Amino acid sequence: MDRNSTVDMDTERLTAELDIKDSSSVVIKIRRKLPDFLQSVKLKYVKLGYNYSCNTATLITLVILFPLFIATLIQLTKLHLHNITLIFTTLDTATGLTGLVLLLFLSGVYYAKRPTAVYLIDFACYKPEDDFKMANEAFTKMSEDSGFFNQDTLNFQERIAARSGLGDETYFPKGITARPPQLTMKEARSEAELVMFGALDSLFKKTGVRPEEISILIVNCSLFNPTPSLSSMIVNHYKLRPDIMSFNLGGMGCSAGIISIDLAQQLLKANPNSYAVVLSMENITLNWYSGNERSMLLCNCIFRMGGAAMLLSNKTRDRKRSKYELAHTVRTHKGADDKCYNCVYQREDDKGIVGVSLARELMAVAGDALKTNITTLGPLVLPFSEQLMFFLSLVKRKVFKMKVKPYIPDFKLAFEHFCIHAGGRAVLDEIQKNLNLTERHMEPSRMTLHRFGNTSSSSLWYELSYAEAKGRVLKGDRIWQIAFGSGFKCNSAVWRALKSVPAGCDGNPWADSIHKYPVKIPV
Repeated sequence: MDRNSTVDMDTERLTAELDIKDSSSVVIKIRRKLPDFLQSVKLKYVKLGYNYSCNTATLITLVILFPLFIATLIQLTKLHLHNITLIFTTLDTATGLTGLVLLLFLSGVYYAKRPTAVYLIDFACYKPEDDFKMANEAFTKMSEDSGFFNQDTLNFQERIAARSGLGDETYFPKGITARPPQLTMKEARSEAELVMFGALDSLFKKTGVRPEEISILIVNCSLFNPTPSLSSMIVNHYKLRPDIMSFNLGGMGCSAGIISIDLAQQLLKANPNSYAVVLSMENITLNWYSGNERSMLLCNCIFRMGGAAMLLSNKTRDRKRSKYELAHTVRTHKGADDKCYNCVYQREDDKGIVGVSLARELMAVAGDALKTNITTLGPLVLPFSEQLMFFLSLVKRKVFKMKVKPYIPDFKLAFEHFCIHAGGRAVLDEIQKNLNLTERHMEPSRMTLHRFGNTSSSSLWYELSYAEAKGRVLKGDRIWQIAFGSGFKCNSAVWRALKSVPAGCDGNPWADSIHKYPVKIPV
């Protein structure tokens, strides 16, 4: 990547063009514009969405074979509606038993082949103690006292922090706030243990499930992957069963939480009568960038300490006590394209200091990935009227080459709650604009960014916790979780509420502060 043409993209998803005029002159131009991804839609992704909901065999059976069978039966038997009752009065015992056996056989086949329901019994978000809190002013002072940064870099971080949308009660691990900073493996392990065990202790307490009952364990953390693994740390701490299926996902970015949910779903389909635990987190101690390259500094400004644990089950008896049922997962991976692959890249700067570099193409890549993801998701969730209008608009533009305004589906008709990854204020603004969402729809994401910062893959669960703490989740409500990640990936999960969740539930990370929210975010 040409350094002189690089555009610094902060983790707040600002698009910044860096123009180095000479050794003493640097011009930064900030653009807050996400590409209008709904203006260009590819038919293959619409087709992919329909393939998720029904396969070719199902369509042939329902549309062709079943009607043909009924028509043939009527033709051969000369059956009329007023003669239907004769079927039941003329059957002998043998025929009746044969029909009953056939019905039971077909019912058994359906029962064996039916989709496996996956339930989210409950989840828990880690909430650090108050002595981990850090205000924005204290963050600026900490960066200055560390001795890592020059004055221009300090000014840059202060400006980004001021407009990031973060409040004064986000959390930092002790390794970063220590003087001097202790960016060591020991402190990173300490942070991981606090987050993982804190979230899991809360989860086991809320659900009453014992650790030894867990069959599947999935942990995702993008940038901290020690040996033994994080999943092994959990197995050791809770003394989990020796035949547990454990997985440790690394390097998959802020969307890895949904990838973990999707993996858990597939494993639960293959392993009846099982519990699965998913732990989503990020570790920032060893990933605190101490150099002066601006494209790498932006992660320092809004990433914060946090994590969440989820308990999933495929047991039918757990439906009554579960909060949600998983309806859909849709995963989009743009890694085959070099531009997408390189836009979020961990590397060394010119001083040999490791950090995560964000390229100028990031917003365009994110917009394209989001467009693909929601185009695939649409046929699964949108009401028929919206699908019809969208499809007709698409045919006019793509097939008949008519110059008509593209129809933008109203996703507010498909979901009651939106949990959009709290990656930064700018991207939330643009997604709100493109999907025509209200401030109430965006409230969980904006308030999570303000209260907890960007906690990576776990931010979606702090957002759902916010909706629960407000008492807004009612039985039958549909929740859309959507997140972005390096690679480049955009992933969605859709949940259906199985019960109304009352406000003020125990173990909610918002319990002591929900009365203050929503707050007005300074521009």
